[in-house]
Amino acid sequence: MSRQPLLFTPGPLSTSLTVKQSMLKDMGSRDLEFMNAVKDIRNGLLQLAQVSKEDGYECVIVQGSGTFAVESVVSSVVGDKDKLLILANGAYGERIVKMAGIHRLNHEVLRFDEDTTVTPGATEAFLKSHPDITHVACIHSETTTGLFNPIATIGMVCKKYGKAFIVDAMSSFGGVTMDMKAMQIDFLVSSSNKCIEGVPGFAFALCKRAELEKAKGQARSLSLDMYDQWAGLEASGQFRFTPPTLSLMAFRQAMKELEEEGGIPAREQRYKTNKQTLDEGMKALGFKQYLRPEIQGHIISSFLYPSDPAFNFELFYEKLNKRGFVIYPGKLSKANAFRIGNIGQIFPEDVKALLVAIEEVLKEDAANLLGLPRCDDAGQT
Repeated sequence: MSRQPLLFTPGPLSTSLTVKQSMLKDMGSRDLEFMNAVKDIRNGLLQLAQVSKEDGYECVIVQGSGTFAVESVVSSVVGDKDKLLILANGAYGERIVKMAGIHRLNHEVLRFDEDTTVTPGATEAFLKSHPDITHVACIHSETTTGLFNPIATIGMVCKKYGKAFIVDAMSSFGGVTMDMKAMQIDFLVSSSNKCIEGVPGFAFALCKRAELEKAKGQARSLSLDMYDQWAGLEASGQFRFTPPTLSLMAFRQAMKELEEEGGIPAREQRYKTNKQTLDEGMKALGFKQYLRPEIQGHIISSFLYPSDPAFNFELFYEKLNKRGFVIYPGKLSKANAFRIGNIGQIFPEDVKALLVAIEEVLKEDAANLLGLPRCDDAGQT
């Protein structure tokens, strides 16, 4: 295989050659070019969420993966006298539950089945019966399954009851049009290697300044102190600890390419076209999706294993990998499934190429995969 593999995953993602090339120049963290790039990134991310510093919002960059930034927010903004409600319907909601336990946060969990969305009605009923809740956390694109939770209506409920709203928009921000203010989001978290199509190395939290300021002095970790991270960036443009310089320079290039593509609306449409192409092709190959169409997002899709017990996902995965296509194992608790992402530097023609490869793999080793006779000989099926 001579070309770069294509990553049909929820991140890391396939990136453009120019994004990769932007990391070829070594750079110090105090170089003026780098500091200006960080400033541009912070302001640009706010613009993508349709807010600004003048509106009272801030962008805080956190070294590490998206989980680092989620934990930074949760462990910094929920004080000792506060109480967090976690809305969970998948592995990533449960990850926040684990964070809350490790940091000994006062918290409650409202769980939903992983094949259903979080509902505003149940959330409102819970808030009514638990007036001591101060913060609510919810996943937007729950990549366990690929569903989208209705964060706009959840945000309205939070606003109605005066609760701070934390949204993990890890795999959706940049690929879904979002208005942070209109959605009543106080903290929105995402990372560099998702829909903006940068490389791994850092994450970020877009924060309502008035809520962020309340976190002063109440962090439970030195390196994950969200308030101190923000204060340092504001005071000197410097990170408290070594920043991922090359990842940030790549991200600046990725943001430029997002704008050149036509911004989030154009990228969202490309991802939706990828998904439609994938859905139609997989259906033609006999695969069924796990989720109902009305709750399925366009970021990643879960496909059920074929009913034949002879299906071997590891073999299926390896044969696709050798052809240059990387998919993702499933994370469901109720069913065996695998996942295919629609995001990153991939296009409908790439999805069509993946579908051809899947068909080839199924035919090549049908006996091992699906218990079907081989199709090697003409006239035989």
